[in-house]
Amino acid sequence: MKHRLQFAGKKLLRMITLLLGVSLVTFLLMAASPLDPLQTNVGQAALGSMRPEQIARLEAYWGVDTPPVQRYLGWLSGFVRGDLGTSLLYRQPVTQVIAQRLSSSLWLMAVAWVFSGVLGMALGVLAGACQDRLPDRLIRGWCLLVSSTPAFWLALLLMMIFSVWLGVLPIGLSVPIGTETAAVTLIDRLRHAALPALTLSVTGSAGIALHTREKLVEVLECDYILFARARGESAKSILLRHGLRNVALPGITLQFASISEIFGGSVLVEQVFSYPGLGQAAVTAGLGSDLPLLLGITVISAAIVFGGNLAADLLYGAVDPKIRRGAART
Repeated sequence: MKHRLQFAGKKLLRMITLLLGVSLVTFLLMAASPLDPLQTNVGQAALGSMRPEQIARLEAYWGVDTPPVQRYLGWLSGFVRGDLGTSLLYRQPVTQVIAQRLSSSLWLMAVAWVFSGVLGMALGVLAGACQDRLPDRLIRGWCLLVSSTPAFWLALLLMMIFSVWLGVLPIGLSVPIGTETAAVTLIDRLRHAALPALTLSVTGSAGIALHTREKLVEVLECDYILFARARGESAKSILLRHGLRNVALPGITLQFASISEIFGGSVLVEQVFSYPGLGQAAVTAGLGSDLPLLLGITVISAAIVFGGNLAADLLYGAVDPKIRRGAART
């Protein structure tokens, strides 16, 4: 137990260091952006008709007249105190904006994450068990096709099929248009989230399926599998007792590593479906030069990804007894 706490403490310290690095890189990229916040959000024509005092106030509001180092250190000092600042576009605290958007997209990404893991693992195990046969070739071809397909193109294709041609699912947004929040039912939210979640699930399952298939093929060619077959074990018993146990650790790694892919895919998918989630807010903040909001979204997203990797490391000991014994001896 002591070793596990020490291991978790080291991982948390590393995560904090990485979060600082991510925030710094994001700030430098925003500082190097050619976009002018005043022209982007006010417009060149409106700026030409303003007095110099008004332009000076706008420059102070958008931080144009503040040195970059001072802006970053000011944001970092607030971040250490738990204050992510105020969004320049929404004129609300960044934590409030992120909480609103995260509540809309977090469960969407959670559903896509779980479904992509289950689908990818099932397809990978089936392909590995049927090596070089028709199911294996079909699954590999499907995974390679999906892996080479952009997420936004797949989202447009699903929208065209299910929303335009069949008309069984809404074309976008997270709730019906013109409906009050109190009147929105769970069924409405599920129908609006079906296509974005399906897009993220399909795109995320391909890599998991291919890696699971390769690992299972490697396991089934080991000597102890040959010995199990020689002593009369059935193919089903070999797959359940030996195959699945040995692909569990790589499966956990791939499943938690796919969190970053789902976050990245959600940015494009939410734009296509006009889904008001965290990804769409990140695009709006980047194009609108809303530095506090973009930094907050980047840090929160990175923390979720790093937290997923930490959870995967901690689950290794629960899945593999050899890791628990090795940790105890250490």
